[in-house]
Amino acid sequence: MRQFKGRIVTPGTCTSEAVVTRQGFNTLASLQKALQFGDKSAKVNDQNNPDLYGKPIAGKALCLPQTIGSTTGGLVLYCAAQMKRNPSCMLFSNRIDSLACAGAVLASVWSDTSMPVIDELGDDFLNYVKDGMKITIKEGGIVEVE
Repeated sequence: MRQFKGRIVTPGTCTSEAVVTRQGFNTLASLQKALQFGDKSAKVNDQNNPDLYGKPIAGKALCLPQTIGSTTGGLVLYCAAQMKRNPSCMLFSNRIDSLACAGAVLASVWSDTSMPVIDELGDDFLNYVKDGMKITIKEGGIVEVE
């Protein structure tokens, strides 16, 4: 087990299974079908992300460097949380971008869904974590990976 410390974007604690991408996560391309056509497991539909394509992310610890794509990204995250199709948490190796941050904050404030978001976990975090590992977010931005 290893511990990493990051910056808290939205607070909370959780334990869930890791789903990892080492490239940018296109929020709209990844979640559009889940939001429009009722896929409650939220299988990633972005064919340009082979790390995640076809994998369910609802209820998983989404480990990523950053988000990419359109300016709708924040709204997509918020809508996914409202529909209970969001990751259990989002763990960024880099600093979160303003659009993903806005979506996470809106989800935290306007929905009854908890989705802790931690950023600035570093490249060591993203190099260490693998799909299926157990992730636990503790108070103070501590992320444990088993």
